[in-house]
Amino acid sequence: MEGTHTMPDPAAPPAPAVPPTPPVLLTALLAREDLGLRQIAGPADAGTAVHWAHTSEMSDPYPYLLGGELLLTAGVHIPEAAGSGTYFDDYVSRIIAAGGAALGFGVAPVHDSVPRALVAACDTYGLPLVEVPPRTTFSGVARAVWQLMARARHAELRRVTEAQQSLAAAASRPDPVRAVLRQLAQRVSGRAVLYGPDGTELAAFGRGPTPGALAGLAAVVRPDRGPGNRATSPDEPAPANAPQPPTPSPHPSTPTSATDTVDGTHLTAYALGADHGFTLGIATPHRDPGDHTIASVAAVLLSLLTGEQQSGTGAARASALVRLLLGAPPEEVAPLLGGATRWLVVHARPTEDGPPDALAAAALGAALGSALVDAHGDVVRVLVPADREVTAQPGWTCGVSAPAGPDGWAPADAQAARALARARATRTALVRHGSRTALADLVPRADATAHAHALLAPLTTAPGAAALTETLRTWLSLHGSWDRTAVALTVHRNTVRQRIGRCAALLGADLDDPDVRMELWFALRDG
Repeated sequence: MEGTHTMPDPAAPPAPAVPPTPPVLLTALLAREDLGLRQIAGPADAGTAVHWAHTSEMSDPYPYLLGGELLLTAGVHIPEAAGSGTYFDDYVSRIIAAGGAALGFGVAPVHDSVPRALVAACDTYGLPLVEVPPRTTFSGVARAVWQLMARARHAELRRVTEAQQSLAAAASRPDPVRAVLRQLAQRVSGRAVLYGPDGTELAAFGRGPTPGALAGLAAVVRPDRGPGNRATSPDEPAPANAPQPPTPSPHPSTPTSATDTVDGTHLTAYALGADHGFTLGIATPHRDPGDHTIASVAAVLLSLLTGEQQSGTGAARASALVRLLLGAPPEEVAPLLGGATRWLVVHARPTEDGPPDALAAAALGAALGSALVDAHGDVVRVLVPADREVTAQPGWTCGVSAPAGPDGWAPADAQAARALARARATRTALVRHGSRTALADLVPRADATAHAHALLAPLTTAPGAAALTETLRTWLSLHGSWDRTAVALTVHRNTVRQRIGRCAALLGADLDDPDVRMELWFALRDG
């Protein structure tokens, strides 16, 4: 693979660690009229970046520099005979070795002008030399650097935020994988490629780099293949400078990456999940922290999209939905949802006031171990395989049904709703629907149902029967508490009193009699 690979010199000092701050272009400082700075030596490179300003009067500043600085000095450290020896060459070379970005020399009060030998040394070693006029203080220069850095940081944060929003919107479009790739390529001003498990290019968007960089990108993704996707022999050793492949992540939301640089193009590959083998390759003209953040967000989205697509869960759920809409019975589509034969229905509401958002609902489903989540209105409903234990969740009030097969999902949904109402009324984090055998179970089901229909007929045929029936059921379950029933039904306590009075009148029953209450409770349960 052709590229700009260089072997490190073991004798050379370690490369300086440039601080992770947004750089400021030296040209932006020179353009500040209030500073009056003027470059008088060194390369006029428009891309010279300054990461911060540092003042030092040490004759050897190397131990005090981290890299990327605009080093400011008034020349206090310069001896009188410096111009006739190698002092300036040694001084400038040490700044270069430390990774200094530029040197700012303050004129007055020590020196009336910048020493000519210093100008010559900066030209020789390629270090930009800036003259700082007497009216400009070093603290003023440092303040200007920080101001420009703050503006750059704000602009970078805004760019990353806008990119994250656009990537999330792309993931919700009809063709989400290609939409995310296209948006990623635009945001990093490069090329984004999705590779399949076998290294085949599945989709690509953005400006194409050089042929050498394209071959390098394929090699970063699949180091066992050279240019033209030629697989190397198992006995053929890999090149010594071959980039390491990204190790598959144990979770699709934490993709790992590998990097390389070829022909001046920065190449990055992200492994999209541990089991599916998809890889995202990115070729960009630069490698900034903001670009890495944007690419990482895209990799997470693509991990989820390709992982669901490859595993078939998304297709299975879509198939189940279509079959239900076309009239298939629930027991026929249930195997598509994970193979469980019995399920629990969970109803949940946030402990704090306000409806749950989609992200919180998805997080609840993940905590309960199910992706079958419905967030509608104030209640989140989750369908959970019965072999998974449902426990209380921080920030949520939950009601759990008894285990039920697909043919019993509708009654289980009602059970969960009632359990949630009771949990809210009693301020309990989680309430389960009772499933143990009771005395009422000794009565044949058909006889109990017929008796319940006859007993409740005056109530179930009256105007507003649904509200009256649910109010009576909740009131009885809460032992006749007006306040708790009002909380459970989200109505005023006077409304509860009016409805219970209406129920007593329609049924012609004394609701203060415990025997009447018990009979009505069994009837409401069996009806």
